[in-house]
Amino acid sequence: MTTTSRPTGHPGYSETLPREPESAGTARRLVRAACTAWGLERLAQDSALVVSELVANAVRHARRESIRVIVERTAPCTVRVAVADFSRTAPSLCTPKDDEEIGRGLFLVTALEERG
Repeated sequence: MTTTSRPTGHPGYSETLPREPESAGTARRLVRAACTAWGLERLAQDSALVVSELVANAVRHARRESIRVIVERTAPCTVRVAVADFSRTAPSLCTPKDDEEIGRGLFLVTALEERG
């Protein structure tokens, strides 16, 4: 895990992980640890859910063997969670059919972000 200073005075956390489904668990632990270190436990559950969806998307669509998970505290009560998959194609929202099991992750991420 990498820890770096940020302009807000709070450390940022990042980790490079293999592009595989099991990395979602490691990413969730990283997010929860960062939120706990910052005293923002109330954001940990939603942030962990967001990172899980972003990792799942990267596992499904990226082409590299690794992904980078980044957790930053951008303001006193704000956490930014990102997954860099080095894909040249930006993710896009789609409208899944009612019986489809995939395709809802970005809707969920957007809803949690707006609720923030």
